[in-house]
Amino acid sequence: MRIFQVINVRWFNATSWYALYLSKLLQDAGHDVLVITVPDTETEEKALEMGLNVETIDLNSTHPIKFVKACARVLSLVRKHKPDIVNCHRGEAFFWWGFLRKAGLGFKLVRTRGDQRLPRNDILNRYLHSNIADAVVVTNKRMAEHFLKKMELAENSLWLIHGGVDTDKFKFNQQGRSEIRKKYGFTEDQIVVGLLGRFDRVKGQHELIKAIAKVRQNSENDNIKLFLMGFPTATSRHEIDSWLNENNIADITEISGKCENISACISAIDIGVIASLWSETIARAALEIMACQRPLISTSVGVMPDLLPEEALVEPQDVSAMALKLEEVISSPEMKKGLLETHAKTMSQLSGSDFLKRTLTLYQGTLTKNS
Repeated sequence: MRIFQVINVRWFNATSWYALYLSKLLQDAGHDVLVITVPDTETEEKALEMGLNVETIDLNSTHPIKFVKACARVLSLVRKHKPDIVNCHRGEAFFWWGFLRKAGLGFKLVRTRGDQRLPRNDILNRYLHSNIADAVVVTNKRMAEHFLKKMELAENSLWLIHGGVDTDKFKFNQQGRSEIRKKYGFTEDQIVVGLLGRFDRVKGQHELIKAIAKVRQNSENDNIKLFLMGFPTATSRHEIDSWLNENNIADITEISGKCENISACISAIDIGVIASLWSETIARAALEIMACQRPLISTSVGVMPDLLPEEALVEPQDVSAMALKLEEVISSPEMKKGLLETHAKTMSQLSGSDFLKRTLTLYQGTLTKNS
């Protein structure tokens, strides 16, 4: 198949990762994939690094001249490559491609909704998704229910595809665990709690720091350590350090910066935490932690209720509940075992191979539909 993946996302966030990983899987499977993104962005840089074919267009500009140039460039690419499938991963470009789809240029249009924000339930949006798009992909059940119940999208047009993770790359690594624990001074009798994610308010580092401080107050948990696997973005290292000092846990915390070997860093922890305040519509970090066979607890945001059992979830920003949940996992080998068994079942359907198969089933199904 000839496939356009339209990824007008500036930052290499979860939406960008989902689209680029899918593009790589499709390309490796022998399909002709063209990534269309915005110039001079992290998404463009990462796509080139992954060996993908890339074209850049200023898809997000509202300047009249740039808009006309972008439209002309889009039309030129469609006529040159004659794609079978165009998959839009952001809404800004969806209208354009919908217009071209309606103009009869021969491709099928898929809209992937990996955004946390629910789409507006208005006449235009319902028309675009129900009458223009050939299929809509969502990455969590909450979004699926919105499309079915609020926007009245036909069930056979809606696909729930959570994504997937490279289980050859992300798996428990005993050697990596030993090396990372030695590097950061974690002893074998210490319990290392880890959060994987950029330093950003949404990721809940502040709440986890406060929860760890509560856990540490319990004399039975004086061997706990915190491992922040991330680097500054919207939240500075100075702000993280101030939170650690305010809660008196700077002495039990290590910060990795950018991990060169992420699976080794994940393998080094004993308990993984997703502490996000919102978002996690795709939850890349959660998939990687579960693939590395680390017990995971989380706030009940985004896709997390799809991935974890209820007993592993707490409400976002509830520091006391997070602390109690951590103490429960630390003190209960049975709970750890149960979580790992549940994770294994979940991940048995969320490999990269599963991601590819589900998407190809969708694409092939749209191609058999009448135009």
